[in-house]
Amino acid sequence: MNATVSAVKPATAVSAPATALPTPDALRVAYPLNRALSAQISAQRAAVKRILSGEDSRLLVVVGPCSAHDPRAVLEYAERLAALADDVAGQILPVMRVYVEKPRTTVGWKGLAYDPGLDGSGDIARGLELSRELMGEVAERGLPVATELLQPMLAPYLQDLLSWVAIGARTTESQLHRELASDLGAAVGFKNATGGGVQVAVDAMAAAAHPHQRFAMDVDGRPVMQQTPGNPHTHLVLRGGSGEPNYQATHVRAATAALEGAGKNPRLMVDCSHANARKDHRRQSEVMLDVLAQREAGNLNLAALMLESHLYEGKQSLDGVLRYGVSVTDACIDWNTTERLLKIAAERLAR
Repeated sequence: MNATVSAVKPATAVSAPATALPTPDALRVAYPLNRALSAQISAQRAAVKRILSGEDSRLLVVVGPCSAHDPRAVLEYAERLAALADDVAGQILPVMRVYVEKPRTTVGWKGLAYDPGLDGSGDIARGLELSRELMGEVAERGLPVATELLQPMLAPYLQDLLSWVAIGARTTESQLHRELASDLGAAVGFKNATGGGVQVAVDAMAAAAHPHQRFAMDVDGRPVMQQTPGNPHTHLVLRGGSGEPNYQATHVRAATAALEGAGKNPRLMVDCSHANARKDHRRQSEVMLDVLAQREAGNLNLAALMLESHLYEGKQSLDGVLRYGVSVTDACIDWNTTERLLKIAAERLAR
């Protein structure tokens, strides 16, 4: 895969005709899944669901770059994670973040699928191609693939590659995203609201479990009425809120009680980044070690973790020549720290 990472130049807004995009089917033909890879993804989806249901006592860890801006660096990260996955497989199932959409509070770079040139040119056709190709290449390295689905129309291009899906804090309350989740074959994690409350995610889980009739796009790019089956494989993601964490034992007990009171899956994920780390990527280690201690104390409802991690630490601006392997969105911990944390987790969980 070849992708150029360039310096960003301010985009000038102009009125232009609509640009035709490839259909999902066209990209599935151009970047197909062979039978072996389809079987692998099916098995990985099932493994994720067994952990989230409690049938498998391993820890699910969704880990990887905040956003996939440079496919070459993402694939180097995938190769390192695939090698580590073999070493920790008895205690941990790593799932790699390949996030090609980024929600923005106001404006900013929206992700590989929308602006692969990182320059505001908005070559979505190329972004869709790169996104599907990249996810396929990560899967070919043996890793389950995770992403956040932000634009429902994007799902048909990518959903056959996904083993786990996030619905973000800004969209968990969205009816469109709840209906989308009800149509997915992968497990879905709903994040708590940006203010920290979990009820919106509990409600989302209930809505996604039901069948719906939803507006959708088929693989040929036509608008359709899609009958969804309902998705029983959803769970809560605690990511903190309003600058305050919600991963500590008291918060986890309260969240579990809310889930059990609603008759929902009490097994949940802690996002070690965002407000749980108080916007300091280095504190992800602190969060993860606290969650491991809660697990060791007997709270097996803590079934999963999420880490934002890249080859190198920190983040960088899009205002110049970019450093290889450094995030352009949220700051990440580096690979060495990630490897150390996952090995520590595997050792402690093996006791």
